[in-house]
Amino acid sequence: MQWELMLFAGTAAAVSAGCLIPSRWLPRLPNDKLLHFLAYAVLALLAGQIADSRMEWVLWLVGLFFASWAIEGLQNWVPERKFCWRDLGANAAGLLFAVLCSPHISIFG
Repeated sequence: MQWELMLFAGTAAAVSAGCLIPSRWLPRLPNDKLLHFLAYAVLALLAGQIADSRMEWVLWLVGLFFASWAIEGLQNWVPERKFCWRDLGANAAGLLFAVLCSPHISIFG
């Protein structure tokens, strides 16, 4: 489980950094919402590998959602960035997608 935690932490750090640097520092991105969706789906699936139970995974998912909300809020203080409800929606959709597709842990059964 230690490598899963390290992979999660590295992925979370990369996603956070990508969201909290000025956009001019990033290459032109093809579809911002798709990247948000994929980033949070991957984070949720990694969290599912770390969680020891369904309830623990649900707590990870709630934490990821609120972390994504906090990151969006922090963007108001980053040059060329601002809070975006559509980004938050794409993050939440990625989390939900991971729940629906996870072969390892499902909150539905």
